[in-house]
Amino acid sequence: MKVTIPELALVLLIGPSGAGKSTFARRHFKPTEVLSSDTYRGIVSDDENSLEATKDAFETLRFVAARRLARGLLTVIDATNVQPEARKPLVELAREYHVLPVAVVLDVPEKTCHERNRQRPDRDFGPHVVRNQLQQMHRSLRGLEREGFRHVHVLKPETLETIQFERQPLWNNRKHEHGPFDIIGDVHGCREELEALLAKLGYEVRPRADGTPGVEVRPPEGRKAIFVGDLVDRGPDTPGVLRLVMGMVAAGTALCVPGNHEIKLMRKLRGKDVKVSHGLAQSLEQLERETPEFRKTVVEFIDGLVSHYVLDGGKLVVAHAGLKESMQGRGSGKVRDFALYGETTGETDEFGLPVRFNWAAEYRGKAAVVYGHTPVLEADWLNNTLCVDTGCVYGGKLTALRYPERELVSVPAARAYAEALRPLGGMRTSAPGLTAQQQHDDLLDIEDVLGKRVIATRLHQSVTVREENATAALEAVSRFAIDPKWLIYLPPTMSPSETSQESGLLEHPAEAFAYYRKEGVAKVVCEEKHMGSRAVVVVARDAEAARHRFGVTTGETGSCYTRTGRRFFAAPELEAAFLDRVRAALTASGFWEEFKTDWACLDCELMPWSLKAQELLRDQYAAVGTASRAALADVVAVLDQAKGRGLEVGALAERFGEKARSAGRYVEAYRRYCWPVRSLDDVRLAPFHLLATEGAAHVDKDHVWHMETLAKVCRADGRLLLATPYRTVEVGDEAAVAEGVRWWEELTARG
Repeated sequence: MKVTIPELALVLLIGPSGAGKSTFARRHFKPTEVLSSDTYRGIVSDDENSLEATKDAFETLRFVAARRLARGLLTVIDATNVQPEARKPLVELAREYHVLPVAVVLDVPEKTCHERNRQRPDRDFGPHVVRNQLQQMHRSLRGLEREGFRHVHVLKPETLETIQFERQPLWNNRKHEHGPFDIIGDVHGCREELEALLAKLGYEVRPRADGTPGVEVRPPEGRKAIFVGDLVDRGPDTPGVLRLVMGMVAAGTALCVPGNHEIKLMRKLRGKDVKVSHGLAQSLEQLERETPEFRKTVVEFIDGLVSHYVLDGGKLVVAHAGLKESMQGRGSGKVRDFALYGETTGETDEFGLPVRFNWAAEYRGKAAVVYGHTPVLEADWLNNTLCVDTGCVYGGKLTALRYPERELVSVPAARAYAEALRPLGGMRTSAPGLTAQQQHDDLLDIEDVLGKRVIATRLHQSVTVREENATAALEAVSRFAIDPKWLIYLPPTMSPSETSQESGLLEHPAEAFAYYRKEGVAKVVCEEKHMGSRAVVVVARDAEAARHRFGVTTGETGSCYTRTGRRFFAAPELEAAFLDRVRAALTASGFWEEFKTDWACLDCELMPWSLKAQELLRDQYAAVGTASRAALADVVAVLDQAKGRGLEVGALAERFGEKARSAGRYVEAYRRYCWPVRSLDDVRLAPFHLLATEGAAHVDKDHVWHMETLAKVCRADGRLLLATPYRTVEVGDEAAVAEGVRWWEELTARG
């Protein structure tokens, strides 16, 4: 005997003591899925039969059950559960986490329960206990559905041994469908625009071969359309839209979720008392010209629509009004209501429309959520959510999202078929030119960065950011860093080679070449080190480009910052002049046109070293140099006096004389990279990596490409920009390795 239960549910085993609930649970469910009241009595009191510990045991059990349900895991409660008041908090728990409560009743004879209890010495209670439990269970069986149980299974002894549970995915579970998809916004009866959009997306739209009303739609190979609801009302051809979409859904070439307008239309067609407003009158008038059979088919179609879909392994969610992460893939009335209507405050705005909570502003889920319901001027992403209702029926456009490409495709409305009750986009018009994400990012949420974080990377293993490191970084960035909107990249420190085995050397290239050879790297790029400071330069073509891409509205056109996000130039006018020079070089070299971009991010060295390393120079390098030269000068002078008096201190004087000369060379070495900066003529920038431009992070290019590309830019301003000399070395070629070592020795000999 097969019994179907939802794959995500809270299953309550119901039966008296001795009914065999624990044995039954072990047979049909994983040990981790079963939460036993006896076990939790033992956990909180060391005695599984302690009735005194029952309250604490059930509080602990409910806490663990809540955590499992929050993670989307089926959970089984192994307790007697024979009284409605005992089941009530568990049903409420299921509702809180939007899962379906399931009752599995073990209806075992009283005699069998007594026999089993006699075999367990820890069950020392009178026969009246089981009798009372059975009576309580039988009295409440008929009311289980009224208590909120969506599935009730009463199992008799003869079925207990043969029963098998089959876990059924919820109707919204389409995780096995990976696309590609074309997700189409609110159509509202605009059939011509819908057909035009489908054609633009590559769908073949043609009249039906049998001559009946409507069209046949053939999708591009492998693609499927998804409609976000609100197919009806306000527009000129609701029946035509319904006929097209119903045909695609029936053919398996489309999915559709219901919108609030479909639900209202269905209720009206069923004879319910519905206020005819918001375009419903147009739909009713148009459908009145259709056959009763067609209207019946429409009702059945709408009634069969699922509130939302979870697709592509959980990476994509489609719902008419959007959906919080805690509701995705769940099944409850609240989930359906949210998917249809969103969440409102209970207030109305100046246009008489409900004020909605901006759930997308708080969204931090992993799945991309695509929705409609509230028309906007432009579809743009906010916290991995996208509204694709761009107000076609109001004279805007009909928009589709191509997934996983994340490409937007639109067609303009032929005309405005209805007048919007409020401006499209609502409050976004207060910041024209900025996307929803850019407006939202003006206020950062500290919860997004505090605490331990585990970040999954595409090219490497997961990276763990410890809480104390996050706190320290937050303090540094919040106190000293530039506007976070410019901080698109923070460079790591460069990894040095291992300490050299050569006497007197910290590093040697021959050993670095050997390391790469051992790791299977055939060719390396060697660059001259300028002994500057690591700098990231983000530069936009103009203020409008900075506003469009980065959401910066201050008039700034870029930034030059350190590894920790601090501004390099203390004087804003000096930074502005610096960025103007970099921008002019990019323009003169044809960079903008070559990369079809209006911004760039460069990884660079900025000279002089002293421009940003004043504290390091003063506290470490200069302190050592000054102290050593002062002390050694006195020592050498004393030794020279002793030597003049005939004392045998020649070797000692020579040794300390060499130390004094080394101290002098040490000071000369770091002074070579330090000079005062009074104007841009005193600054040099050596870019060595083109990190990103519009639509591209250039990690797919080898480093020689980066050096050659940036050398062309540097030639446009040889006074500010410095093309870094470099060599390529085949690490398996002894002659090439020797030449690389020779070049390194030549450079280091110059200091």
